[in-house]
Amino acid sequence: MRILSPAISRLARLRLWQIEQWVQNPVAAQREVLQELVTASQYTAFGRQHGFNRLFSIKAFKQAVPIHEYNDIKPYIERMMGGEENVLWNTPVEWFAKSSGTTSDKSKFIPVSQESLEEMHYQASKDVLTMYYAFNPESDLLTGKGLVIGGSHQVNQVNDSIQYGDLSAVLLQNTPFWGQWLKTPELSIALMDEWESKIEMLARSTIHENVTSISGVPTWTLVLFKRILEITRKKTIAEVWPNLELYMHGGVSFTPYRDQFEALIGKPIHYIEIYNASEGFFAAQAHPDDEGMQLFTRHGIFYEFMPVEEYGKPNPRTVGLKEVELNKNYAPVISTNGGLWRYLVGDTIKFVSRYPFRIKVSGRLKHFINAFGEELIVDNADRAIAIAGNRTGAIVNEYTAAPVYFSSDSNGAHEWLIEFEKEPEDLALFAYELDLALKSLNSDYEAKRHRDIALRMPIIHSIKRGLFASWLKEKGKLGGQHKVPRLSNERTFLEEILAMCEALNS
Repeated sequence: MRILSPAISRLARLRLWQIEQWVQNPVAAQREVLQELVTASQYTAFGRQHGFNRLFSIKAFKQAVPIHEYNDIKPYIERMMGGEENVLWNTPVEWFAKSSGTTSDKSKFIPVSQESLEEMHYQASKDVLTMYYAFNPESDLLTGKGLVIGGSHQVNQVNDSIQYGDLSAVLLQNTPFWGQWLKTPELSIALMDEWESKIEMLARSTIHENVTSISGVPTWTLVLFKRILEITRKKTIAEVWPNLELYMHGGVSFTPYRDQFEALIGKPIHYIEIYNASEGFFAAQAHPDDEGMQLFTRHGIFYEFMPVEEYGKPNPRTVGLKEVELNKNYAPVISTNGGLWRYLVGDTIKFVSRYPFRIKVSGRLKHFINAFGEELIVDNADRAIAIAGNRTGAIVNEYTAAPVYFSSDSNGAHEWLIEFEKEPEDLALFAYELDLALKSLNSDYEAKRHRDIALRMPIIHSIKRGLFASWLKEKGKLGGQHKVPRLSNERTFLEEILAMCEALNS
């Protein structure tokens, strides 16, 4: 198989010049994408309703089409799932990616057209591989197999032609047959619904494979690693998979997990962050040492960027690539070849570079704490947790936080539930270091903490290991891309988990 590596490297270089075209000319690439999208969909129900045949500029497009959240486009999607064609997109849409976030018990169904499969998800995946080979031309990545940790929902049949599953399941079901040769485990295990059994099957079915890359969310990858080491009685993952060279991660910040990964793997490997979701494959690191991820501008997605302070206004303002500012929080608004039109994804991002345009995910529009004007976002919290861990020798697996509101006898605070892999010797010192880090990272938080006038010290609870997983399981959201909401401006999640803690201790 080693003979494949130079051949793959040459193919990657052939694709590289095409990547360089949209990297170097992103604004022009985006104009072309929007023109293609509007032209393709002008005779759909949505296109007719919004006069797509009369739209000849980005300005006209923005004036004609309002910004949508899921509930706004849900009626169109229900028509599509009922078998109606030419609703949001001009070719038959037979697949829908089921997305059920931790903020709601209701599922979202995102249309996945053939064009979005091929031009967005698969092309972006191939471009990640191309960029990897560009900086590592001697790689042996494709001489082994890629371990994919995802796809925890079975594919479901709506009618004779319409099916849905989570994004991983949809992508795996539509992967060309030759693509299955490069992946492990086999499809029947990859699509298992019961996550705890799946981890066991993943571990036992892959320990004898030549795994060279892994992709998945960090939390469940760590669970898999630990189970593999238990089964094999090895000290490191490198002893099980000596040719492992790449881990691709996304979905949550990798910062709190990196030290654990390095210790468990036991040798240096490359780590690449990717940003893909049911709605699209948006970005990936072009090089492991890059700050931020390269925005993919020629993959069937037209982007607008809403400053977060515009969210909730009647006619929120959006800007294009030429107008974005560095280190400012934006909410991406996308139009896609899957039939999403000016759709608010719900994430928040920051640009860390212009020309090339590189971004990092900073949080969720609705995952923040701003009960006292502190405007705490997930990026602040992740970094502060990592700093506090480094200063106290603690290792954090998961956390969630919510506000404690003013009462008659006390001012406000942030209450944190933290599941430690390694407990700090002094929890009060950890709270102090966390507070100190948050002050250094967020001036609004620092101002509200001044003399404890608005906010007092954080309240920290160390909770039993596995409790977050139990909460997710109770919600029917254990495994895959489901994750604990890191921050919430309300106390619903925190109170539910606290109640589980109390039940265990009673």
